[in-house]
Amino acid sequence: MRKPGFGESNLGAVAGAVAGSFGGLLAVGLPPAILDRNVKALFHTPILTFIAWLVCLCIGWVIGGQVGPRLGEKFQSARVEYIGGALGGLLPVVLIALWSWYMSVPH
Repeated sequence: MRKPGFGESNLGAVAGAVAGSFGGLLAVGLPPAILDRNVKALFHTPILTFIAWLVCLCIGWVIGGQVGPRLGEKFQSARVEYIGGALGGLLPVVLIALWSWYMSVPH
């Protein structure tokens, strides 16, 4: 089994970075926008959104670059490598969105 290096460039890493970057742009603002039922809430925290975008992009690259090639080799398909990388890239997005949801709900 091929073990990709840490931060190595491959198709899974690119898919993970793309999924992480798009998701990172929405991860912070989406829960407050849903709770407040106000689309403008997506853009209330631009600096925090930028930080989430950067973090999700980098972590998505690393996780997608590790998960994607392993799944692609196991199933002998480049499409599975893309999907595995994208799913790996969504992991930090989900974690940041859950954190944002937790911070948005009154305690």
